[in-house]
Amino acid sequence: MTIRPDPTFHATPKLAMEAPPERYAYVLMLSPNFSRPDCLGVVDVDSSSSSYGKIVHTVVMPNKGDEFHHFGWNACSSALSPMSGHAFLERRYLIIPGLRSSRIYVIDTKPDPTQAKIHKIIEPEEVFHKTGYSRPHTVHCGPEGIYVSTLGGGGPDGTDSPPGIFIMDCETFDVLGRWEIDRGPQDKHYDFWWNLPRDYMVTSEWGLPPQFENGLVPDDLLGNRYGHRLHFWDLRARRNVQTIDLGANHQMALEVRPAHDPIKEYGFVGVVVDTTNLEGSIWTWWREGGTFRCEKTAVIAPEPADKDQLPPLLQPFAAVPPLVTDIDLSLDDRFLYVSCWGTGEMRQYDVSDPRAPKLAGSTHIGGIVRRTPHPNGNTFAGGPQMIEISRDGKRVYWTNSLYSTWDDQFFPEGVPGAMVKADVGTDGGVTLDKKFWVEFPDGYRSHQIRLEGGDCSTDSFCYPSV
Repeated sequence: MTIRPDPTFHATPKLAMEAPPERYAYVLMLSPNFSRPDCLGVVDVDSSSSSYGKIVHTVVMPNKGDEFHHFGWNACSSALSPMSGHAFLERRYLIIPGLRSSRIYVIDTKPDPTQAKIHKIIEPEEVFHKTGYSRPHTVHCGPEGIYVSTLGGGGPDGTDSPPGIFIMDCETFDVLGRWEIDRGPQDKHYDFWWNLPRDYMVTSEWGLPPQFENGLVPDDLLGNRYGHRLHFWDLRARRNVQTIDLGANHQMALEVRPAHDPIKEYGFVGVVVDTTNLEGSIWTWWREGGTFRCEKTAVIAPEPADKDQLPPLLQPFAAVPPLVTDIDLSLDDRFLYVSCWGTGEMRQYDVSDPRAPKLAGSTHIGGIVRRTPHPNGNTFAGGPQMIEISRDGKRVYWTNSLYSTWDDQFFPEGVPGAMVKADVGTDGGVTLDKKFWVEFPDGYRSHQIRLEGGDCSTDSFCYPSV
């Protein structure tokens, strides 16, 4: 607790863009065969430092088999909400769920990021008992608590009841209970985010635990049984107000990225694959006359390939789907970054007109067939995956692993952990930094990134930029 608002809290996205550059990145490290505990790596991202691009500290967990995936801060700029904020919280603790174990770690990053340590462990039984949910996933700091989405409901395989969202106390980290009062038709979950002043939330769908824990299920994919809907919620009433079906062929609607400026009522979601033609796609949603609408605004075509170059899963198609597995939006709401994990491409779209994205930049690295090396000559296995953008929008970081069993299906030769960085041109364009290359210890893969002081998929703002 501090006596002044945390200096990393900002009233508006524009003020956050003027904050000092990040010095450290926090990166999740997972042991895909569960032979070792998962870790949190602290990476030096200060280009003037002698340890630039190196892991300078590692927090090793005491358990095995957690499968780290997504994580978030205990508090962010949403704490400045004029309605229900806790302005004197600190952005200090990282909340890291184990997607496979349902265990949650609270990591203290102060006073020195290079000495980060475990503050508290919430065992899975507490999550099960208080929420009926399992497989915790996305973490967002709200103005009055920590919100955590889940991919599983009750029962051993997480299908006895629908998954949803639960809330944790932002000071004690006690699990409080389920968020939803009326979930409507929602029965799958993945990501969520909101527009706090406008008082609505958006949630998306991946699949239920049997559809992802042991790998992608081809019959479920070709049968269009993965998630393909967006759900809109009254944030305060905690009830579903509208559901939009993107079409059953648009399988796996994953990351949702609303505009950061709360005066704007639109956002984006990425769809992994269209089962009719293997395209990936970007969709834009907006609210008009009190009703939410959504339309496909960008498509990314598959690339033809010799079947002998493809993993068994893709050989019948003789093509590499782009596999849009992550998207991220810069704080000025201008550039949307899109990971094409299959084809090994990071795309940058100018979304100044949110319903007409224009390709502004692209760089290739990795990919199932292309296997484009890093400019420094190193092999980048996998493809661009979890993205994080600096607050000023000048640097974009990404890793290469999606999920342990899915990595093995699409990249059977392995996905050794790597993290890279690209510099962004004033008017767009992305160029990989030859000097920035993070190698993770043998046997570890890398997933989501958080930046010191906040980033473009962490903070929620309560005041419009001027």
